[in-house]
Amino acid sequence: MTPVPDDGASDSTWGPELDELRSREALAENMGGDEKVQRQHDRGKLDVRQRIDALLDDGSFHEIGKIAGTPTYDDEGNLTDLRASNFVFGRGRIDDRTVVVAADDFTVRGGAADASIITKQIAAEQMAFELRLPLVRLIDGTGGGGSVKTLDTDPKKQAETTSAGYGRGARTYVPANPGWEHVVANLATVPVVALCLGPVAGLGAARAVSSHYSVMVRGLSQLFVAGPPVVNRLGLEEVDKESLGGSRIHTRNGAVDDEVGSEEEAFEHARRFLSYLPSSVHGLPERGPVTDDPQRTDDSLLDVVPRDRRQVYRMRDIVGSVFDLGSFFEIGARFGRSAITGLARLDGWPVAVLAGDPYHYGGGWTADASQKVTRFIDLAETFHLPVVHLVDNPGFVIGTEAERAATIRHGSRALAAVYQATVPWCSILVRKAFGVAGAAHSPAHRFQYRYAWPSGDWGSLPVEGGVEAAYRSDLEQSDDPGALLAEITERLNRVRSPFRTAEAFLVEEIIDPRQTRPLLCEFANLAAPLRTTGPSGFGYRP
Repeated sequence: MTPVPDDGASDSTWGPELDELRSREALAENMGGDEKVQRQHDRGKLDVRQRIDALLDDGSFHEIGKIAGTPTYDDEGNLTDLRASNFVFGRGRIDDRTVVVAADDFTVRGGAADASIITKQIAAEQMAFELRLPLVRLIDGTGGGGSVKTLDTDPKKQAETTSAGYGRGARTYVPANPGWEHVVANLATVPVVALCLGPVAGLGAARAVSSHYSVMVRGLSQLFVAGPPVVNRLGLEEVDKESLGGSRIHTRNGAVDDEVGSEEEAFEHARRFLSYLPSSVHGLPERGPVTDDPQRTDDSLLDVVPRDRRQVYRMRDIVGSVFDLGSFFEIGARFGRSAITGLARLDGWPVAVLAGDPYHYGGGWTADASQKVTRFIDLAETFHLPVVHLVDNPGFVIGTEAERAATIRHGSRALAAVYQATVPWCSILVRKAFGVAGAAHSPAHRFQYRYAWPSGDWGSLPVEGGVEAAYRSDLEQSDDPGALLAEITERLNRVRSPFRTAEAFLVEEIIDPRQTRPLLCEFANLAAPLRTTGPSGFGYRP
């Protein structure tokens, strides 16, 4: 925020009050004090005000509640000190679009509840919801979570705490999360980004994962329900912060979407994620600059899928080719790896990208991949993003491990998400589409805006493996089961051609792979006017 110049206001009618305001603001900017701020920097971390400046457009931050905190007065009632609240929030701009920033200050009591003013957190969530503005949470510490220090009956210790709205010391309380209804409402209304920028525990961890996009900084961020002192004290195990909740754990179990190498990279990821989305569900994703020829073709697509169905190929090479160059922003790359999810642009229009990755389970959906797909489609549906699905899915992963993981339960939820989707949808059948999971390549009850490559391969079961099940009796009675198996397989493969499917109009079009980008750009331009604003018909599933 542009500071008010010192233009003689001290001599005005309300000069003493304006002087006091400036003094209180200066005290608030001290955060937890020089020693605590230096300790934060020594850990390789930016302080809360540096973070806000690094995230937002220069000079755009307007802070709210800056002078809220714990005051100290002398015997005459004069303010001698002010320890700021450990939560800083306000509005600012990212790429010239207004957002709400809600940031924890670890230098004040490590972000614990006994130094926070919970109504500031609630106000930040309310502001984002009611003004229909994206929300970026910079989380560092417990994020308003509990501390046993609030129970201390020592008057000096009680004086240190402002508590979280539950009263000071000398009593406990039945747990509640004030304002959590606003957290839930925001998931269905505005884009919410959570950046974990230090150790994040308890309520801070819950705030981190209750978002549309979350990031941890490698080596700097950890996330847990309760930290090592609690876990070790209870004798459950001996852990440190990294082994209990480092980014390597949580970006591979689905709790957090992405892992980056620095705070600056986290801010860049937040800015880029938001660039694909509207400010709220009451708007539409805006078209970006048109920087790539919509008619561009790529001869390499002719050979990217091998003729041998057992060989893998790089789906991300296809993604990089058919969408606007450099526009693909992948989300959750380390979790549910047989499914690729992310945001991209076609002729400038933002779209949601779903694809199979044959390098992992041949592209088959695991329980993890199914969870990832469900949440991603909910994101597209919530914020009116057309979906492009590059399909290579041999079905749900099978076997004992898959059954123990309840793959069919999670897979059925993903299937429900696909069939509940109302946004424009285009599928490119790159290779496999088999079984129940293969049926999730599009919402089949709607018009099928769908293309197939000549490499398309589909059915209720793959021929490989399915022959043994279907012809078990014949094979058991044969004198030469191997020869019979080869004969049956060859016979079935003769009708496996995608052209046989097209003859019956069971697939709409088979295309030259080089046509994919021009046809997808056409889809994006046709879909743009069909998008509608407003809340989706169902809530976002975090």
